[in-house]
Amino acid sequence: MNSTEIKQLFKSFAEMKVLIIGDVMIDAYFIGKVERISPEAPVPVVAVTKKENRLGGAANVALNIQSMGATPILCSVVGDDENAKVLSSLLKKSKMREDGILRRKSRTTTVKTRVIGGQHQMLRIDEEMDQDLNPKDTADFLKNIKSILQKERVNAIVFEDYDKGAINQELIQEVIAIAKAKKIPVAVDPKHRHFNAYKGVSLFKPNRREFEHGLKSDFVLDQQHALFLAVSKFQRKQNIETMLVTLSESGMLVSHKNKLEKIPAHIRSIADVSGAGDTVISVATLCLAGGLSPLNMLRIANLAGGLVCEHVGVVPIDKKQLLEETLKIKFTE
Repeated sequence: MNSTEIKQLFKSFAEMKVLIIGDVMIDAYFIGKVERISPEAPVPVVAVTKKENRLGGAANVALNIQSMGATPILCSVVGDDENAKVLSSLLKKSKMREDGILRRKSRTTTVKTRVIGGQHQMLRIDEEMDQDLNPKDTADFLKNIKSILQKERVNAIVFEDYDKGAINQELIQEVIAIAKAKKIPVAVDPKHRHFNAYKGVSLFKPNRREFEHGLKSDFVLDQQHALFLAVSKFQRKQNIETMLVTLSESGMLVSHKNKLEKIPAHIRSIADVSGAGDTVISVATLCLAGGLSPLNMLRIANLAGGLVCEHVGVVPIDKKQLLEETLKIKFTE
């Protein structure tokens, strides 16, 4: 890829629509200073100076898609509660459509509250329920997704699975079947519960820990050959077109058509890894929809994941910064 092709790729994102299906949540922050230890227990006291709510989970993927210039269509099921109102307010503030969001009294809107002291996360408090959707909610959710897919020209679908219940096996199978019929590429950011349910997808992006958990096997990072073999075997079994496995500070690997490549992580000033996986799947999906080769997709997604780690908290990628950094990469194909 030359600079003209890279700029054209980034420009093409503005014409894309991406359907994101998964568990949305609110990332709440209490930010302050730590200057003393509590007299009640040996814990630091955070003097809160700022409170903030941000879109998280699948909604953070939607934010990353939007930050790259594309149009996200977010689909999820949340509670019919006060936190759902906060979520709605955040979506409106971000100028993001809400027609894919269903509110149900049977559900709880997920909130992850992080306490930040200085530049460090001190504590996280989770409010959530993680049971799969009941049959009625599943049917309503599928009906809504199908309606959107009938009305919209969607360039890619992302399953953003956080094991909070919005995604179940029936939903996975139905949506993949529709995507195949419409020739829409499907990308997956999996968790543990339905790890083996995604068959015949275009892109499957677990991190190393998720991959090990899914296979119920551990891989020592210096035993690269064993890891490569396991990735290839799983890919064939699941009929996955491209596998992308993130390896934290050891980089990423991609497997496509019996060819595996591993690239090192970009050395960045890491402040917080929260949300990096959301950025990687977002950028990789757009590159996939843009027709990039798996290796070039990996290079750009790897760079994007490193850039967001420079910020404290969950933040979307900066398209301008990513473009500037991408133009510095020496692409060999």
